[in-house]
Amino acid sequence: MRNNDLLTTWKAGGSAIGLWLTLPDPNSAETLGSADANYLTIDLQHGLIDYAEARAILQATQRSASVPILRVPWNEPGIISKALDAGAMGVIIPMVNSVAEAEQAVSSCFYAPKGTRSHGPVRAAGALGPGYAAEANDQIACIPMIETVQAVERIDQILEVPGIDAIYVGPADLSRTMGLPPGPGHDNQEFNDALATVVVACDKAGVAPGIHSTPSLVKTRLQQGFRMVTATSDMLALVAGATAALETARGESGQTVPSPAY
Repeated sequence: MRNNDLLTTWKAGGSAIGLWLTLPDPNSAETLGSADANYLTIDLQHGLIDYAEARAILQATQRSASVPILRVPWNEPGIISKALDAGAMGVIIPMVNSVAEAEQAVSSCFYAPKGTRSHGPVRAAGALGPGYAAEANDQIACIPMIETVQAVERIDQILEVPGIDAIYVGPADLSRTMGLPPGPGHDNQEFNDALATVVVACDKAGVAPGIHSTPSLVKTRLQQGFRMVTATSDMLALVAGATAALETARGESGQTVPSPAY
């Protein structure tokens, strides 16, 4: 079975920088697969992607060195199983706020005796190579999301659940539960203390702390101790690239930006 390079990196104490896929286009995903990100996350929760499109994206990025990850819509065993059967090598699971929810997330990711995942890797067994049935439990990454004040308060207990490989902080929802506007970061002591609490707890538990980020924040997040940092998404990169190209073109041509027609 294909080796999960994310797990290898984390076990060695290293960090990973990834990209986020929200658009249901296998061609753009295939192109981003050549960008040498450590991982590509296909977003079935807030992205514009359904299950069939996610499977097509996994096929389009199969030759990429980036580890394929799926963020599922919710902490539900059926969709987690289908995400893994499609060929994901890791699952990001939203809104894990308690020990019981963490236990359910872990159980859904792994075959017995480690978990309760049902056997039926229809695409995964062929796509990820021989030995899938025997090796999947060692190569799949279970990544619960910490997105609320309540989850941060319970982080030590959550991380006592065996089988968690990484924690992924959702800063927008965490911001909302703190009464802050949703965003990737804030000049706010409570917010930054919460991030530090997650990193310290993860380090103590031997779990990789991860977080959703932006290009300008990646260096800061790595310095803070996060070891799974998403730099940008396909949609944001598309807008940023087009905006930068237009600014360069207009600067060199002397063209002014037209006023709105309304």
